[in-house]
Amino acid sequence: MSENTKIEWTDATWNPVRGCTKVSPGCAHCYAQTFAERFRGVPGHPYRQGFDLKLVTEKLAEPLRWATPRMVFVNSMSDLCHEGVPDEYITAVVSVMEAAHWHTFQVLTKRSARLRDLLVGKLQRAARLPHIWWGVSVEDRKHGLPRIEHLRETPAVVRFLSIEPLLECLGEINLSGVHWVIVGGESGPGARPMKKEWVRSIRLQCQRAHVPFFFKQWGGVRKSESGRELDGRTHDELPPKRTLAWAHKGGKEAAIAQFDGLFAGAL
Repeated sequence: MSENTKIEWTDATWNPVRGCTKVSPGCAHCYAQTFAERFRGVPGHPYRQGFDLKLVTEKLAEPLRWATPRMVFVNSMSDLCHEGVPDEYITAVVSVMEAAHWHTFQVLTKRSARLRDLLVGKLQRAARLPHIWWGVSVEDRKHGLPRIEHLRETPAVVRFLSIEPLLECLGEINLSGVHWVIVGGESGPGARPMKKEWVRSIRLQCQRAHVPFFFKQWGGVRKSESGRELDGRTHDELPPKRTLAWAHKGGKEAAIAQFDGLFAGAL
């Protein structure tokens, strides 16, 4: 169920889009694709279309019905900025995030140029909301570091990096304007190794820049055996907690009433 997740840095996942396509080396062993393709052709299963891109309109209002505030990873099984997702649908997804202000939403993409264009354009208001965090994936220097520059060009209040899977030493990273860094190794069959000195370098840079550092996992074929400890301890830092605004614009009940059935007729 989307309300539950084993991802260490969030509380829940929400997938108003399913499916994706590969764009860079970090996608080579995509866990989401592996999972989804297991169910291709299974009648009635949410992933009966495998990992083909699909807009899931019936999931749009889901966070509005979760009463307890939580951190929500948006599209753990897709990429909101995928070229096959229309601007109008992305706007609808973001409108739900704006309304469900008691949650904290974490949006992560590899399509950083499109994210930048949206956040400096039609989604500029959402970029300035502290309960919506905007992030990019970083796996290597060639593909990952330019994504950080695109993210820095946005007016986002909270910007974060998911450096997973970390595939090489990234060297010096410009962390100005970055508010959170997650690091992790690749897991599952064919997992590519991650060296300890690569992780230590990023941790040191985060410490110097006063950026919260979260170490997710070492990964490997059996990630449970390699664990999450770096130099004898776990690293679970998060950006500073914000004040929840339950009463904002009439509270949760008003937000649900506003969006109930809206998108079903509009999309």
